[in-house]
Amino acid sequence: MKTKTLKKDKVNVITLGCSKNLVDSENIITQLRGNQYDVVHDSNDEDANVIIVNTCGFIDLAKQESIDTILEYAEVKKQGDIEKLYVTGCLSQRYRDDLALEIPEVDAWFGTLELPQLLAKFNADYKHELIGERLITTAPHYAYLKISEGCNRTCSFCAIPLMRGTHVSKPIEQLVKEAESLARRGVKELMLIAQELTYYGLDIYKKRELPRLLEALAQVNGIEWIRLHYAYPSKFPTEIFDVIASQPKVCNYLDMPLQHANNAVLDRMRRQITKEETIELIELARQKVPDLTLRTTMLVGFPGETEAEFQDLCDFVKEMRFDRLGVFQYSHEEDTRAYELEDDVPAEVKAERATRLMEIQQEISYEKNQEKVGKTLKVLFDRKEGEYFIGRTEGDSPEVDNEVLISAENQYVRIGDFANVHIIEATEYDLFGELII
Repeated sequence: MKTKTLKKDKVNVITLGCSKNLVDSENIITQLRGNQYDVVHDSNDEDANVIIVNTCGFIDLAKQESIDTILEYAEVKKQGDIEKLYVTGCLSQRYRDDLALEIPEVDAWFGTLELPQLLAKFNADYKHELIGERLITTAPHYAYLKISEGCNRTCSFCAIPLMRGTHVSKPIEQLVKEAESLARRGVKELMLIAQELTYYGLDIYKKRELPRLLEALAQVNGIEWIRLHYAYPSKFPTEIFDVIASQPKVCNYLDMPLQHANNAVLDRMRRQITKEETIELIELARQKVPDLTLRTTMLVGFPGETEAEFQDLCDFVKEMRFDRLGVFQYSHEEDTRAYELEDDVPAEVKAERATRLMEIQQEISYEKNQEKVGKTLKVLFDRKEGEYFIGRTEGDSPEVDNEVLISAENQYVRIGDFANVHIIEATEYDLFGELII
């Protein structure tokens, strides 16, 4: 058992959930280190005496993972191996009162926008001069850039506005400053993230200004790739396609979660778009950006989803042939509009539909990858793993998309560098190639 010492606290920040949570954790770490604290991230070492768990509250599986992690550290605290346990993030924002009663070992609970209050527990000041100087926990050559917080959309299945609040954009000047700071530290790729990218600027500039932001970020020396994540399809500002097509630094890549394609389901989801409008938008995107890699996510098992409605979604995926696709199973979230509906699709049916949809996409992905065999692609290398150097093309985001592998036996590339790779083989989700010297 550890005993209380006068030594300065060592803090371990544990991050659960999405890339937006990761950015929040990076800001926590930056502020604490700016106040001279020793801080590590997701460390397996047991020498930290203070734990901060940054939680996810998005769907049931994520909530359970967060609760299990909190309980794990609560037990460690009871054994005397840590002194303080703090919890922040989405789950804490949404359920702190209930959780505080259930897990009294937690010393304090904080919401998604309560970083100053968390810092106060360390007698640490919120240092405004550190805005834009965020430390990163990813590989040093790429970083996530959160351009706004919250969401004004009214999707019936989504609890994010309950946890993150309404949409608040960051000023362009602040984001450029942050990008410049990241570039000075070797970052070459920015992943722009938000709850809803296309809303950017409406609150502070009174119009959608993502195109202007992209043009400003493209002027930052050292940044070579800018990637767009989480763009809502309804009322999509199509001038974004013009910027993607004309600006070399903006990747020919768009992550646009569509959720479904059957009009009745889309209506129940309150997505504010029809299947026909979605198809028209996709066709316009591919017309304006012929080499566009289009990533999307679909939600299966929404209340009332019939087999015929699900089949409509399957047919849509076959017709649209998305480059990248992920599938979520519906989670019945209290305080959302969909919670008023009966969660009437059995769990085993949700799982079976998710599997069927991914099998369709797997075949599409295999066919699209076979078309790349014989081509030479620009690749950014992320890591060495086993016998391979592993990287990504312009059409691939870290963690979620395809990868390019080259043998490390007789080839060498520096991690964080770009290289041209001749593709010689392809599977459903991986490309294998040889360096072009």
